Amino acid sequence: MELLEPNFNGNGSDKDTLYMLAGLSLVIFGAGLILSNPLVRRYLGQLGVGNLAQAALPDVERYLKLRAM
Repeated sequence: MELLEPNFNGNGSDKDTLYMLAGLSLVIFGAGLILSNPLVRRYLGQLGVGNLAQAALPDVERYLKLRAM
């Protein structure tokens, strides 16, 4: 039953952090592969994703100002 108990000497959290960062890198790599497809780029261009990002930018700036208070 030792395997089920959390390891609080720092080794467990390092391992969890490594797994989290590896998963995040796989997500970013997968998104890059999807977005490199010309068909996907054309579809996103029709949707106007750039306009959506420009519309969300003021909200993000407002959030960062509130968080800095």
